[in-house]
Amino acid sequence: MRVVAINGSARAGGNTAALIEFAFEPLRDAGVDCELVELAGKEVRGCTACGRCREVLDRQCHGRKDFGNEVIDVLAGADGMIFGSPTYFSGITPELKAALDRAFYVGRGNDDMFARKVGAAIVAVRRAGAMHVFDSINHYFLISRMLVVGSSYWNVGIGGAKGDVLADDEGVRTMRTLGENMAWALERTAG
Repeated sequence: MRVVAINGSARAGGNTAALIEFAFEPLRDAGVDCELVELAGKEVRGCTACGRCREVLDRQCHGRKDFGNEVIDVLAGADGMIFGSPTYFSGITPELKAALDRAFYVGRGNDDMFARKVGAAIVAVRRAGAMHVFDSINHYFLISRMLVVGSSYWNVGIGGAKGDVLADDEGVRTMRTLGENMAWALERTAG
C-alpha cells in the first residue's frame, strides 16, 4: 500500500510538512509506503479547462506543461492521499488549488481514477480560517467518490512560525490518530 502526501505550502519542511510527517509515523509502522511531495519552488498553474485530458484519456493534463503532471502521476499510483495546506486568508494555497483542480479534473475524465481511494486533509493554521481550508480539500475527495478519513478531532495543527506546530500536543496527537485511522482504512479497502 502507498500513501502520497502533497504539501501545498510555499515553505518546504515547515509546519504543514511536520504535521504530515506525524500522520506518516503510524502509516509507516503499519507497513505503508509513504511519499511526501512538496510544491514549494515548483511551478503549478491552474487548469485551462481545455478538455484534452478527456479526449486523449492518458491520465495527463494537456493544457499545461509544468509540475502538475508529476503530481497527477504520483497520485495515480497511490492507494491513499493526504493533502496538506497552510491557511492563506482562510483558503488553501494557490499552488495546491492549481494542482488539485488539474489532478481531479483529469481523474474524473479518466474513468474516475481516484474513486474509492482513501483521502485525508491536513491543515496548518496560525489562528483562524482552518475549517474552510479543511472543507475545501475534502470537497475534492467527496466529488471524486473517495473515502475520507478523519481523526479524533479536526485534522488541524496550530502554529505560526516554522516549528510552532511541534508544541501543539493535541494537533500532534490528532495527526498520529489520523495516520492510524488511514492505515486501518487502507487495510480494509486493499484488494
